[in-house]
Amino acid sequence: MDTGQLKHYFTGLQSRIVAELEDFDGQPFNSDAWMRPEGGGGLSRLIEQGAFFERGGVNFSHVTGQSLPASATAVRPQLAGRAWEAMGVSLVLHPENPYCPTAHMNVRCFVATKAGEEDVWWFGGGMDLTPYYAFEEDVRHFHATCKAALAPFGDGVHAKYKKWCDEYFFLKHRNEPRGVGGVFFDDLNEGGAGGDNPFERCFALTQAVGDVFTTAYLPILARRRDMPYGERERDFQAYRRGRYVEFNLVWDRGTLFGLQSGGRTEAILMSLPPVVKWRYDWHPENGTPEAALYESYLPPRDWV
Repeated sequence: MDTGQLKHYFTGLQSRIVAELEDFDGQPFNSDAWMRPEGGGGLSRLIEQGAFFERGGVNFSHVTGQSLPASATAVRPQLAGRAWEAMGVSLVLHPENPYCPTAHMNVRCFVATKAGEEDVWWFGGGMDLTPYYAFEEDVRHFHATCKAALAPFGDGVHAKYKKWCDEYFFLKHRNEPRGVGGVFFDDLNEGGAGGDNPFERCFALTQAVGDVFTTAYLPILARRRDMPYGERERDFQAYRRGRYVEFNLVWDRGTLFGLQSGGRTEAILMSLPPVVKWRYDWHPENGTPEAALYESYLPPRDWV
């Protein structure tokens, strides 16, 4: 398998997204190249205390190893002991304005090899939206953009990956969704109904998701960036960010894989917001904008 074309796409995607985000924020992202002693490395592009983003990161990583970590073989025990190669782009963006949602996107590919046997590969990725004060037109726009990106890959693909996203980004210990969803897929290594080459189809689908992220997200930010806010909104934002932290540290497979495989901790935990709060058994008052998030937006529904 020629992984050169994968690396060319992922590094280009990182550059394109960072350029758009820098233009939106008005301040440049820092660059932090790193090497992994066990093999590979990456480039982290970060912004903290920007003109718009309180923290954001767009990371490219390309790492290799001689044995897959437990997080990768838990559902694939037959791959234990194989050498592996993983690469992709992962981003999380935390605006300062509570009326602007947090967003996450990830696209990646894994290849596991063993002498004398065929390579085993799969793609994964997706994007999801985590608003604090939600607006229906924003949520509909995000989901409609995701649906349009996946439309060329067959009927039912978007519905499947939308449902998968709702189920994946769910805090089981809270019985609560993290946000309003989007799309999510993993272990993708199948051809389409028309007999498409499996690798080419899966790579194309992954590119379709990565390429459409800024189209899904930036128009929302443009609509909300100038909305005034105060201490109340920032306080609720910090409380809901706590749910983001809990999911990433308890349930997220990507975080576990990165830490177990010896990835760079600073890059892996870049997704955590800079200001977070927790309260004991807190619930929003009925009829408030904070309650509306729980009642009208977090429960999974069809938005398009």
